[in-house]
Amino acid sequence: MRDVVEIGLGKTAQRGYHLSDIAIVPSRRTRDVDDVSTVWQLDAYPFKIPCVAHPSDATMSPATAIELGRLGGLGVLNVEGLWTRYEDPTKVLAELASLAEDESATPRLQEIYSEPIKPELIGERVRQMREGGVTVAVRVSPQHTLQLAPVILDAGVDLLVIQGTLVSAEHVSTTDEPLNLKEFIADLDLPVIVGGCTDYKTALHLMRTGAAGVIVGIGADEWATTDTVLGIRVPMATAIADAAAARRDYLDETGGRYVHLIADGGISTSGDIAKALGCGADAVMLGEPLSLAEGAPAEGAWWHSSASHPNLPRGSFGPANAPLGTLETLLYGPAADPSGQLNLFGGLRRAMAKTGYRDLKEFQKVSLVLD
Repeated sequence: MRDVVEIGLGKTAQRGYHLSDIAIVPSRRTRDVDDVSTVWQLDAYPFKIPCVAHPSDATMSPATAIELGRLGGLGVLNVEGLWTRYEDPTKVLAELASLAEDESATPRLQEIYSEPIKPELIGERVRQMREGGVTVAVRVSPQHTLQLAPVILDAGVDLLVIQGTLVSAEHVSTTDEPLNLKEFIADLDLPVIVGGCTDYKTALHLMRTGAAGVIVGIGADEWATTDTVLGIRVPMATAIADAAAARRDYLDETGGRYVHLIADGGISTSGDIAKALGCGADAVMLGEPLSLAEGAPAEGAWWHSSASHPNLPRGSFGPANAPLGTLETLLYGPAADPSGQLNLFGGLRRAMAKTGYRDLKEFQKVSLVLD
């Protein structure tokens, strides 16, 4: 049974654990690192590493999505971002790269994102990514899915990501017709990733919509303010483990339909990646770590998509940091820094080898201990 703590008369709270609260336990076997595979596959699309890009304009442009795809990950472009609002957003991104972390950054973000989305640019950006020869994925919010879906689908994407801070399969509204995820996904002939979610029940319900993947977490990092604005925070180790339990039950319910879990939040080092996968995730969604790559669109600055919300921003602006290396160096090394921020997936491979697991599915069985 989950630990339940009484926080006052008649009110209890479940105990949750962050990735920093747990550690991986080696098994009786070790393995040569060259015999370890980090390959995974989402529907018909194989990837060399379990890396999905968080769709922030700070890190994802058509060019960087192509580069990440070339290196074996999945780039995701935000179709509600700067690349579909401006014909050439490079000047805007350069301005953002020069901003400091002060009270003027958030109003400037809101002002920049008040430019309307131009549907014709969605098709142009998708075309650019497709010409790069990689798997093409774009992100849209649940609120704008029905409006933008025809344009997105006509553009010819491979994967659709429907992502908000929190997404449920049972949205209720007395003013607008809510998006029926199950009906929407059933009408598509391409795989859909949905999220985020933070608990067993929501994960299970999202799986029942027919989604190929579910995002677990709310993208929390040092710059996210969902906790202080909404009071919502679920420790990632617990969120992933609960979603993995929902997947096991869904497998039994459907006779074997597997839904991939993508962990989004609290992940900045190779050790964090290993622990997230050890809790049951199939892949991780990286945001701020990718902002430290040379050639990132915002030159090292970082912000979440929700940081520019016109009424209730939920993310601080992170001023530009000096790059740590190329995107390839961040993903595969070599690392000249011992912090775990470089050679992210080389570190994962080493963790798998040290604990004796040969692939990601096996590694999900690794033993964990409270730190």
